[in-house]
Amino acid sequence: MSAELKDKAARLFAERFGTDPEGVVFAPGRVNLIGEHVDYNEGLVLPMPVREGTAIAWARSEGTEFEVVAADFGEEDSFAVPPGKPDEVDWRSYVRGMVAESGLAAGGMRMLVTGDLPRGSGLSSSASLCVAVGCALAEASGREASPVELAQAAQRTEHQWAEVACGIMDQMAVAAGEPGHAMLLDCRDLGFSLHRLPEDWAVVVTESGVTRGLIDGEYNARRAQCEAAARALGVASLRDASMADVEASGLDDLTRRRALHVVDEIARTRAAADALGRSDLAAFGAILRKGHASLRDLFEVSVPAVDAVVEELQSVIGAQGGARMTGGGFGGAVVAVLAAERLGELERQTGRSFLRVH
Repeated sequence: MSAELKDKAARLFAERFGTDPEGVVFAPGRVNLIGEHVDYNEGLVLPMPVREGTAIAWARSEGTEFEVVAADFGEEDSFAVPPGKPDEVDWRSYVRGMVAESGLAAGGMRMLVTGDLPRGSGLSSSASLCVAVGCALAEASGREASPVELAQAAQRTEHQWAEVACGIMDQMAVAAGEPGHAMLLDCRDLGFSLHRLPEDWAVVVTESGVTRGLIDGEYNARRAQCEAAARALGVASLRDASMADVEASGLDDLTRRRALHVVDEIARTRAAADALGRSDLAAFGAILRKGHASLRDLFEVSVPAVDAVVEELQSVIGAQGGARMTGGGFGGAVVAVLAAERLGELERQTGRSFLRVH
């Protein structure tokens, strides 16, 4: 998929600018298998890259002017370095933010951006765009940028240019992930290990039909609630709290439920990595099911349409696998892990289309 998308970007660049690009880069999206809303609590997460993503064709230009075409939106942006913030948060915020935050811009550039991630799916299109911009800047400047440096610049872009107080899971999975591998990432020190998925497992994603949005500041509100819980418990982050700590804390009910999800989700992520290492699909699926229930009931970021899709998939998958919402919530995608030999049955019985991740 990435090769076709890169060819498309190069072709569209030539059509728009009348010359071939100097290079084309690609950054994938990501799906999180387990470990939701714990990255900004310095917890453990288990994401993996998807096949779809963002391609950017680029060429250097004179001066400090950037010309950027968002081919999928039919929109363009022009700015000089250092860039200013757009009036509203949109794709321009991420491009300009990465130019400013990465420190990699060495002069003017032309870029054409295209992608094949479903919009509003919760598969991290913003992190994919940011990392792709960083890769293009690094190639054009001849400078080296490590995956961690790209991820950190992308996170700063989210915080300062898009006003989303996200953790760093998405950016790290996009910048450092490997196809066919889940990344067990420690969001406190950014240490990670890659774990190959068994060949007889399938990982698929399907749309819920509800376009995801971090509505009404709900994402930032969840982060603030977690930070309030950590302060009340006297710990640096909820990574350092136990279930017993939370239960004995005297927190108000809402803050307590948020903290219970985070602490238990970190434990679920450890257990999921262990189950993956044993190729124990039943145990892995049970962990996904418990994770979804926690996101629905304790963290309250699922919605009825997503819950219905999870139940539909789970009714076909049964005990050998599991399904849950993935991403920040409030709509978006559902991830399912099941025996590869049963994927055809899942497609037939649900009538759904799936993105095949593994």
